[in-house]
Amino acid sequence: MSVITRFAPSPTGRLHVGNIRTALINWMYARAHGGQFLLRIDDTDTERSTKAFEDGIVTDLAWLGLSHDLFMRQSERFARYDAAIKELKDEGRLYPCYETPEELELKRKVQLGRGRPPVYDRAALKLTDAARADFEARGVSPHWRFLLDHEMVGWSDLVHGEISIDTASLSDPVLIRADGQPLYTLPNICDDLDFGVTHVIRGEDHITNTAVQVQLFALLGDRVPTFGHHPLMTGAGGEGLSKRLGSLSIESLRADGFEAMALNSLLARIGTSDPVEPFQSLDQLVAAFDIGRVSRSPAKFDPAELAHLNERLLHDMPYEAVRARLDEMGVGGDALFWETVRPNLAKLADAVEWWQVVSGPVAPVIEDTAFIATAADLLPNAAFGPDSWKAWTAA
Repeated sequence: MSVITRFAPSPTGRLHVGNIRTALINWMYARAHGGQFLLRIDDTDTERSTKAFEDGIVTDLAWLGLSHDLFMRQSERFARYDAAIKELKDEGRLYPCYETPEELELKRKVQLGRGRPPVYDRAALKLTDAARADFEARGVSPHWRFLLDHEMVGWSDLVHGEISIDTASLSDPVLIRADGQPLYTLPNICDDLDFGVTHVIRGEDHITNTAVQVQLFALLGDRVPTFGHHPLMTGAGGEGLSKRLGSLSIESLRADGFEAMALNSLLARIGTSDPVEPFQSLDQLVAAFDIGRVSRSPAKFDPAELAHLNERLLHDMPYEAVRARLDEMGVGGDALFWETVRPNLAKLADAVEWWQVVSGPVAPVIEDTAFIATAADLLPNAAFGPDSWKAWTAA
């Protein structure tokens, strides 16, 4: 069976380093196994989803080189989700609940106060027909929960190894909101089944959800995909990234002049047992990728490490890889110019300043005329190259 992985962003904001790391791992896994990569736009939240954010997702992935083989939008598949809802209702696996958020929160506090886990008590299953009719008559729209089988659910995780969860310790999850909109769980199952997704690789905050989804896969389809749950990303000091995601969006990093492969190289290696080093191409990254080396410890993202990696990448980048971009910036230097200045670059845009120095005119500020005259006399006679500066200053 051909490997198919997926990345499923919601077009309610810009992509950031956290979700791009998930996209990159899925993309590399598919490419390493000769498989396909599905880009799925999870736009069932019609109020918050926008075309501008969807376009931004596509732009960011294209800049990073993470091309997709398959594409879909969930907003085009509501009929499919409605059919799955009907199937689950017919099988008695979805049941209506009428509690308000305030009532559910009160139940939760009472359970915690008694030292019990805050698991939904299935009170809605005990409602009489008359009680349900009364709610309906008062215009109370129900939300719908999935009736879990209380059992041990286990799977062999690509990152964590063997995992088992007792679903009796979980609340029956809400699959349909009171306004009739399906929450992300059910559409995800339908899409993974219909598009043949074989491997679901995502953050470890979804581990508990996976136990629920395994039961849904078994009910709605004939197979369960392989799961992998990578640790979440933190800041350099172990702090969460949530408050800093605006400055760590792919859009902002691109605007700041970082190289796509510097970001790819860093995100592919942090949180693994492999050393962080610059790769000049995605093909090189894929050839070195092994999901078995993904650690169970959090991946620490340090902007300073990205900046250092960006410099290392530029210092080894061949002229042909930047020639067209230099032309676009108005830098007319040749390969010799590039090889001479690249050791001094932190960002590619720095080459513009060096080109101005080389091509002039430059109005110098001369504070020591005698020193300048001596320096001019000591200029190397040979053609300028990577060692010219060292030879000149050592004279």
